[in-house]
Amino acid sequence: MLLFLDAVKPGEIILILAIVLLLFGGRKIPELMRGLGQGIKEFKDASKGNTTDENAKKNNDTTQGQIK
Repeated sequence: MLLFLDAVKPGEIILILAIVLLLFGGRKIPELMRGLGQGIKEFKDASKGNTTDENAKKNNDTTQGQIK
């Protein structure tokens, strides 16, 4: 799947990272990564059949049980 990484040299990776930093700026990159992580998490949940409504219901059920 990631066979193309063998052809990428460390100098090229540094160049790509520098271009990304110039395009998006230092403050925007953490926001982009956070959004990417949330998107991947939602995709995994959706592929398993979990939805946010089901997750919220599970969380409410467990917290209500702990309060009583």
